[in-house]
Amino acid sequence: MSDVTRPARPAGVREVARLAGVSTQTVSRVINNYANIRPETRMRVLEAMRALDYRVNNAARALGTASTRTIGVIATDATLYGPTVGIAALAEAAREAGLWIATAYADAGDPAAIDGAIAHVLAQGIDGLVLVAPHARMVAALRERELGVPVAALHADDGAAAQREGAALAAAHLVDLGHRRIGRLGGPVDWLEEASRAQGSEEGLHRAGLSLTHEWRGDWSARSGADRAAEVAAAVQAGELTAILAANDQMALGLMAGLAASGIRVPNDLAVVGFDDNPDAAFYAPALTTVRVDVLGDARRCVAEVTGASAGGPTSVSAPAQLIVRASSAPLMA
Repeated sequence: MSDVTRPARPAGVREVARLAGVSTQTVSRVINNYANIRPETRMRVLEAMRALDYRVNNAARALGTASTRTIGVIATDATLYGPTVGIAALAEAAREAGLWIATAYADAGDPAAIDGAIAHVLAQGIDGLVLVAPHARMVAALRERELGVPVAALHADDGAAAQREGAALAAAHLVDLGHRRIGRLGGPVDWLEEASRAQGSEEGLHRAGLSLTHEWRGDWSARSGADRAAEVAAAVQAGELTAILAANDQMALGLMAGLAASGIRVPNDLAVVGFDDNPDAAFYAPALTTVRVDVLGDARRCVAEVTGASAGGPTSVSAPAQLIVRASSAPLMA
């Protein structure tokens, strides 16, 4: 006979019920997050599940509930800061709602890759689909398809309002500091975040009777910000620019590094404001003034949308955008 010890059968609902001192029906109701269960009973069941290392079988549960309690997530450009944070926020929002996420990655410019990602998540029996950092054309294309599940997009629809609000705050901040010759370093034109942040920047300036004096474009990377530095420096030296709005923190980082090499001092010669408040922004040289948006709140909105939860519920309301003022922005020097 083999000396290999076979693992014991994983604990099931009956074992959990026996340890918690409840019926198997009660265990099932706790697993499926029914509301009318006494808190002390729910706690006993959850403690028994932890003690027995019980794992919910989503496939089996779907047979009885017509739901796998799983949300599909399709992400593009997932190596960038924004998409990475968005995926993490969706995982947390789903967990809060007693759900899981199944994630697939796709090149937004490759229709075959998108089709493959959709097929992958649909095969998981998902209850809804959320797009992370999508291009506008990708959102439109998916919403035209009959996928059989609800579709939401992070930073789109209601989520776009916070993006616009944050960009308007950044523009107003520079105006309040006395700047009137303000430029912008934008992201790729077909991204939802870029469209919202561009609109918010313009709205913030228009309220003060101003418009952008210059506009450059990058691809969200620090490298693309550095690549624009020589042109931005020339505008500063010509007296055409005293402040710039960068559409994300990474591009602001690259821009400031390139400006330093060109002899342009931030904020003495040029005030710089970013967007995202990534964890390193406070340690840039100088520390970056930026905008923080409630990504977790937006993720909760998406989870509520695709699961049919009330849009007015407490978990679907995002906090207002915040301006985080640091050393990279300063009053206009005479």
